Amino acid sequence: MINRLFKGEVFHGYGPWRSFEAVDYSTLAWIDWLDNRRPLETIENIAPTEAGANVYAALGIEVMVA
Repeated sequence: MINRLFKGEVFHGYGPWRSFEAVDYSTLAWIDWLDNRRPLETIENIAPTEAGANVYAALGIEVMVA
């Protein structure tokens, strides 16, 4: 499923590619969006990072960033 989603949204949607580095950069940007910033319908259309922060705030746990 993820492979089909990636190919449809990034690989075929933004080509033609001029270099492998351009493909790598676009892939990393898409993965960042997918994992951190895309709104998820199951959690009231907020981003996963925001949902995680809300959970930790509700539990009173301070998150340390490396």
